[in-house]
Amino acid sequence: MINSWNKIIYRIWSPVYDKVFNAGLFLNARKEIFRKITLLPEHKILFVGVGTGADLELIDYEKFNITAIDFSADMLVKAKAKDRNGTVKFFEMDAQDMGFDDQSFDFVFAHLILSVVPDAPRCFREMERLLKPNGVMVIFDKFAPDNKALPFHKRLLRPIISVLGTDIGIAFKAIFEEHGRTLTLQEDSPIMLNGMYRKIVLRKAMN
Repeated sequence: MINSWNKIIYRIWSPVYDKVFNAGLFLNARKEIFRKITLLPEHKILFVGVGTGADLELIDYEKFNITAIDFSADMLVKAKAKDRNGTVKFFEMDAQDMGFDDQSFDFVFAHLILSVVPDAPRCFREMERLLKPNGVMVIFDKFAPDNKALPFHKRLLRPIISVLGTDIGIAFKAIFEEHGRTLTLQEDSPIMLNGMYRKIVLRKAMN
C-alpha cells in the first residue's frame, strides 16, 4: 500500500463506505468502543483517519473540542456533511506525518487506520507524540494474532486484500513493544469476528 494508491481506492470506497463500515457488526463494534469512554468538554480530541465521520455520529460531537484528519479528500467530504453546525476542525492530512505540536491531545482515536497506512509503526509513533501526558489512545482495528504466524490462507490473501486498501497482517504487539515506550496497555479486547478486530486502549505516562 502506498499513499497515492490509497487516494484512489478511498475515492472509490467513499460513496459506499458507510453502508459497509458504519452498519451491522461494524456499527455495533463502534458503539461498544465508546461505551466505557468518558469524554469531557475540556478534552482535546483527535480522530486519526476519520473517514466518512462514522464515529462522530456515535458521540455528542458538538459538545467537544474535536479535530479530525484524513488523507482522502473524498472521505472528508462525507465526514463534513455529518458536522451539521461546523464544530469539528477537519484537515486533509497524512496520519504518518501530522502537522500538530507535540502533546496536543487528551484523546487520540485511531479506528481502522493502522491497517490502512503504508507504515503502521510510523503512524503509531505520530499518535504517541501527539498525546498529552496521561492522555488516552483508543485503537479499533484488525490485527494478526499475537505470537503466531499468519495462517497460510491469510498469507495468500494478504497481497490481494492490500489492493483494496487494507492490510490483514499487521501485528500490534510488535508495534507496541518496539514503539510504545511511553504508553501503558490498559485494554486489549476482541471486539469482532472472533478477535480479528480488537479494541486497544493505551495511556501515556505522566511527565
